[in-house]
Amino acid sequence: MGLGAYTLWGLLPLLIRLQRPLTAAGILAHRIVWSLLVLIALAFVLKRWPAVRAALARPRLALALCASTLVVGGNWLLYVHAVNSGQVMEASLGYYINPLVNVLLGVVVLRERLGRPEIVAVLLAAAGVTALAVHQGAIPYIPLGLAFSFGLYGLIRKLIGMGPVEGLLIETGLMAPVALLWLATQPILPPGVAGPPLWLLMLAGAVTIAPLLLFAGAANRIRYSELGLLQYIGPTIQMLLAVFLFGERLLPIHLITFGLIWSGLALYVAATWHRGRVTPTMPE
Repeated sequence: MGLGAYTLWGLLPLLIRLQRPLTAAGILAHRIVWSLLVLIALAFVLKRWPAVRAALARPRLALALCASTLVVGGNWLLYVHAVNSGQVMEASLGYYINPLVNVLLGVVVLRERLGRPEIVAVLLAAAGVTALAVHQGAIPYIPLGLAFSFGLYGLIRKLIGMGPVEGLLIETGLMAPVALLWLATQPILPPGVAGPPLWLLMLAGAVTIAPLLLFAGAANRIRYSELGLLQYIGPTIQMLLAVFLFGERLLPIHLITFGLIWSGLALYVAATWHRGRVTPTMPE
């Protein structure tokens, strides 16, 4: 289940590329609408509606879910933009950085303490991002945006402690009116270009929910630290797709950046493995 979840998340760029005639906003709007329909059906099957009503009845929890909706919506849009614009490698970099961003947010927000190896791991990742920024002459907004937006999303969801199905149902429901309005009023295809078939757009709903269920099933059956190690499958698959399928160039600066970040991740995993603290991410 864990392998299946992170493999599906890693292969997500393939689906987005098949929908590529659509704009990034159009792809995201379809994903939101079809995911909402799947989640509504799932909430009936799993009997999660009482949890949904209870969450909406608590003003502070509802406000926190509004914040998580904004963050995850921005994350989804940036990710689709990265894939659509031929920057899958930078997107994969963002999800390699994300676990170390989680560590940083834990220190800043939750007042967690880091050991020396974890501090060095974060500094190595920062050095990798800095090297890429210096080479590009600009802040690498895609990897940093994806890493920090998803880190903030995970932090909010950790603080409110809500189940994945009902939480994502509320978030998707909040985004749905904007998505429907966008689809009704904005052009999502260039003039004269045929769009992808309807079944391909509907597939976005299943592809959003299936890995989420697999992740939840795996989390109930294996050690959380073991599940955390599997999270690197996703960005690894994305990086391989970028180089070998999408034809993106693997430059020396990428090797330097990835090398520093991978070194940091290896140090972080080695330092935290025996404590069971390798925290998995769930790129919904």
